[in-house]
Amino acid sequence: MSLKAATKLEEAGVYELEVTVDAATFEDAVNKAYLKQKKNITVHGFRKGKAPRAFIERVYGPEVFYEDAIEIVYPQSVREAVEESGLKTVYEPYDPKVEEMGKDGAVIKVKVAVKPEVELGEYKGLEAEKAVVEVKDEEVDEEIGKMRERNARYISVEDRAAQDGDMAVIDFEGFVDGVAFEGGKGENYDLTLGSHQFIPGFEEQVVGHNAGEEFEINVTFPEEYAEELKGKDATFKIKLHEIKQKELPALDDEFVKDVSEFDTLDELKADTKKKMLEHKQEHADEDFEHALLDQLPALVTAEIPQLMFDRAAQEEFDEFNYRLQSQGIDFDTYLNYTGMERDAMMSMYREQAETNVKTRLALEKIVELEKIEPAEDEIEAEYAKLAETYKMDVDKIKGVIPAADITANLAARKAIDFLKQNAVAKKKKATHKKKAASGEKPAEEQKAEAKEAE
Repeated sequence: MSLKAATKLEEAGVYELEVTVDAATFEDAVNKAYLKQKKNITVHGFRKGKAPRAFIERVYGPEVFYEDAIEIVYPQSVREAVEESGLKTVYEPYDPKVEEMGKDGAVIKVKVAVKPEVELGEYKGLEAEKAVVEVKDEEVDEEIGKMRERNARYISVEDRAAQDGDMAVIDFEGFVDGVAFEGGKGENYDLTLGSHQFIPGFEEQVVGHNAGEEFEINVTFPEEYAEELKGKDATFKIKLHEIKQKELPALDDEFVKDVSEFDTLDELKADTKKKMLEHKQEHADEDFEHALLDQLPALVTAEIPQLMFDRAAQEEFDEFNYRLQSQGIDFDTYLNYTGMERDAMMSMYREQAETNVKTRLALEKIVELEKIEPAEDEIEAEYAKLAETYKMDVDKIKGVIPAADITANLAARKAIDFLKQNAVAKKKKATHKKKAASGEKPAEEQKAEAKEAE
């Protein structure tokens, strides 16, 4: 028997296990440590690796192999102790301390975090607002207008000066203090006036000129520009080769046939309205779901180990850091660019982690109480979906992702569906704003990523 005692600590959901290793088991581990290490040990009078254990212990002390022996017995002894304790632990045992080790055996103490026993408040009949969605005719017209914009063509004009919305074909070269700078030159460049592709003041000064003209414009680089140019005055020499005017296609049945599978404008409008309505409905459903999930943490009563919050926060942080690295961005560089601090970012993750952990525990409790169990064909369908997503064989996916994980995820999804089916939806005017929900990135991180993408 490995377990000597299991003591509940003051920390929420944490026990300390006292694990014993009997003399015979420890002696066997010491001998294994000797056999493993002897080839690296030199003792006077013996060739390297040939000294008997007794001689080595006489020279270096009887405890010379004890630490290695502890490493040998630790995994199985602790695993047996956890099983004997009957505790439902989360994560691996941590904070090991060797209390005793010697000819009489060893005593090891470890901490384990225990999965919380959850009491859940009334989760049936939760109320949340749900938008009543509609699509107005002017919204459909706006969407079809975007289709016309995407299919517009540009035709050359010679009887007028350039104006906003035109495409100007230009040569340009920039100078600071009379010296051309790197990256400041282009030939036959298509510049849409009013698009703000170039620095402030550039496009505005092209407006009003005619094709064939050569002229200069003066601008000041913004302070947030590249280090060598920010805040500096510059002169660009411009040659305007051609002015092209945007021409939208006629809004008729011929246009519809060119850009869609439909034959008439009425059919295109009907399909566009249908898709826009479905899109809005999806957002309304998501918002409703998030509003319900937001209420779950407050319904949870449980003694939750701090380790669960810490691990959840670290996992989110590691995932974000991995995404940065996959884009070739160093984390410290990211912090410098966004002006964020590491501690503030981790604090943000820890706060979100508490919500996420409690939400997950609540969903697991609903699964238990409602006896929710995904069917075998649903599990197989999920594996097939993952195989398609990752372009892998189904059997390989099964080797990577345990069925228990798939089952748990599907059960959680069904618990959310159960929550929605038993909730009370209060009507509200449709909006497009999406609320944060369990498992989503914190708002601060979303803002930071948006800034990074600029």
